[in-house]
Amino acid sequence: MTEAIGVGADPRAADGAAGAGSLRHFVAVAAIIVLFLATASAPSPLYVVYQRLWGFSSGVLTVVFAVYVVGLLGSLLVVGGLSDHVGRRPVLGAAIGLQIVALALFVVAGDVVVLSVARFLQGIATGAAITTLSAALVDLERAPGRAGVVNSVAPVGGLAVGALGSGALVEFAPWPTRLVYLVLLVASVLAAVAVAVMPEPTERRPGALASLRPRVGVPARLRADVLTVAPILIALWALSGLYLSLGPSVVAEVFGLRNHLVGGLVVSVLCATGAVTSFLLRHRSAPGMLVPAAVSLGLGTLITLVGTTTGSAVVAVVGTAVAGLGFGAGSLATFGTFARIAAPHERGALFAVVYVIAYLAFSVPAVAAGFATGAVGLLATTEVYAIAVIALTVIALLLRLVLHRRTISPRPDR
Repeated sequence: MTEAIGVGADPRAADGAAGAGSLRHFVAVAAIIVLFLATASAPSPLYVVYQRLWGFSSGVLTVVFAVYVVGLLGSLLVVGGLSDHVGRRPVLGAAIGLQIVALALFVVAGDVVVLSVARFLQGIATGAAITTLSAALVDLERAPGRAGVVNSVAPVGGLAVGALGSGALVEFAPWPTRLVYLVLLVASVLAAVAVAVMPEPTERRPGALASLRPRVGVPARLRADVLTVAPILIALWALSGLYLSLGPSVVAEVFGLRNHLVGGLVVSVLCATGAVTSFLLRHRSAPGMLVPAAVSLGLGTLITLVGTTTGSAVVAVVGTAVAGLGFGAGSLATFGTFARIAAPHERGALFAVVYVIAYLAFSVPAVAAGFATGAVGLLATTEVYAIAVIALTVIALLLRLVLHRRTISPRPDR
């Protein structure tokens, strides 16, 4: 199989606008990615608070979690490639506007229904924004490879910032169910201003209406590269889904730690370690990161499983940090690959496919786990979930080794 890096000429060479964007706009786009993902993870430390205030079960909690992903996946499928045709700015502007509406609903939410509507709208906004932002980074980058690094660092960094900041505000600041959303609302208004003054980084193309027809597909020439990284992509997002949906509940019930900041730290240890790892490994070959990513992610999940079953919070934190190393390396390997293999007119659509895979892995197991907790308990559910993630990392490792062996094996003499 052809390696993702070094496949003939860089497809971006034909994109006249690829290096035209200023560093200032590139940084602004990266910051907006952090903002959207921080907004996505901000409710996680609050779920325990909502459960106490409104008295709903873990199953209902995961429904709230699921409606976000339903909105996000629907948005990815419908408008994921729209910015390839109408431009990045119009799609980003609409997505930020919808996120502002969702945040306003979070501020006034007083029951599960309003909370669910807010999460659903937030999912639509995030789905529309995230593929467009990823594509815009590649459009605006000056140094080849920089967009892949930022696309791997910014999302996991945003998840960490959102969870940690939310946990801190809930624990130590007034208005625990409102202040974090007010802060994010102000930041979203600033993001809208940044998009308004940003030049359009790509050319408009016909076919906008046709692009709204839901479909998921990868160009034939890219399928081998996508297949190579798909298992690790699924594993790392499945693990993050567990942490964001049930992580704070596990901390409270299994370890007896009910401080909301600690609940946020659970998510931030995984994501912050991943973000730092992606940055430190930014000069490494993306395909070369697949094996270390699978090993670290699987080993870290195993250590965390041991800590959870023995009731040792220290062991669980160490395992989470080790898994975070794999999370960062895996993000770098996947997004670094996709940023390099896609031609300019394929970027929005390809990143839509990538995020569909990622968020299905992120949501479906987490929702199933939420309902399973009512039948078998939180601890047993967490154990089964962790074992499934470990199995995925083993599959990713074996697939990578088999494909690598095929590329280097000499043809037998006839």
